[in-house]
Amino acid sequence: MTAALERRLGLTDAVVVGLGAMIGAGVFVAFAPAAARAGSLVWVSLAIAAVIAVCNALSSARLAARFPAAGGTYVYGRVLLGQLPGFLAGWGFVVGKTASCAAMALTVGLYLWPERAHVVAAAAVLALTVLSVMGVQRTATASKVLVGIVLVVLAVFLVMAWGVPTAGPDTPASMSLAPPVIDGEHWSARMLGVLGGAGFCFFAFAGYARIATLGEEVRDPERTIGRAVVVAITVVIVVYALVLAAIIHVLGVSGVAAGAAPVLEAAERIGGGELGPVVRIAAGIAALGALLGGILGVSRTTMAMARDRHLPARLAAVHPTSQTPYIAEICVGVIVAGVVLLADVRQAIGFSSFAVLIYYLVANASALKLDRATRRLPAWVPMLGGVGCVIVAGSLPWQSVLGGLVVFALGGVVYAVTRRRMVPPAARSHQA
Repeated sequence: MTAALERRLGLTDAVVVGLGAMIGAGVFVAFAPAAARAGSLVWVSLAIAAVIAVCNALSSARLAARFPAAGGTYVYGRVLLGQLPGFLAGWGFVVGKTASCAAMALTVGLYLWPERAHVVAAAAVLALTVLSVMGVQRTATASKVLVGIVLVVLAVFLVMAWGVPTAGPDTPASMSLAPPVIDGEHWSARMLGVLGGAGFCFFAFAGYARIATLGEEVRDPERTIGRAVVVAITVVIVVYALVLAAIIHVLGVSGVAAGAAPVLEAAERIGGGELGPVVRIAAGIAALGALLGGILGVSRTTMAMARDRHLPARLAAVHPTSQTPYIAEICVGVIVAGVVLLADVRQAIGFSSFAVLIYYLVANASALKLDRATRRLPAWVPMLGGVGCVIVAGSLPWQSVLGGLVVFALGGVVYAVTRRRMVPPAARSHQA
């Protein structure tokens, strides 16, 4: 049966879901490609990504409070901008975040059992899918446990990291990747690197949308969603800044850029290496948290698109007992598990960042359509967020940009095929 979801999540639950989605594998893997692009200005990349993320989060929070329905920006864009922008936002989110879920799942396998990474990844996806189907409250409880473990391990890592000598100026690990800037050409090239680094850093922030996509399951959404988003992203910015400072302290900028897992590599250099296995397990757990949040977000957006008949209507079914979109969750889980078994998706970070940045461009444009009293934000907030999304998305590696454009072009074709059977807005409002 198709029905509305039950509101079971309070403020703490919503905050933890957001934290679990953000403090996932991103903090363990995103700083390496960001440092490779930005060099010693990786701090600027992190700051740019944080500013854009805050603007996007504030816009998304107001929209989610105004339209507390499953689907996030797919719903906002559809109502405020038109059917096509809303559909493309939902399409980009579902495809991009499916790839991201596969990347997170593979990260779980690579950290916990590298020799059987793909099998572990598929098993993790299926296990978390079962947990998600059992109910959002159980999912929130699992997120609390996962987030708590990761934060404790990161706290121990930070304390121990600052207890070792910094990489000296004469060691290769401490040397900046970026050459001295002596003319305008260097500045333009370096700025492009900084913006590209911001795109990779943004991947580590792109989890607060989970709170918005769960808007139909949050109690008192007008108050809860905005507070949860602000608290979650504030905690994440502080944690990321501290972690980046610690790994640069231990490895140097080029050391961060050279490895695939800088937090793990830094942990193996301190305290005689005893912390390395603990961080490895924590990274796997963090990736599990991000994967769980991803399954929640993708399945809710899938359900919203199915309600409008852009996807098979059966995907909009809500289980009468667990009150979850169980068919959408099962389908998402099976697809992600199949992807990780058949393909290497470690290069999906850039593509996923592009798709999600376009998703938030639609969110910011939607926020600008709200009247001032409803928006409760200065107009420059969504404007800055939207412009930032475009600039950073365009600064990602060309392969990521090209792949993203192809996916959105395919989405346009799907929209043209499905628009004739689309549910009219008036009918959609009475479905639940």
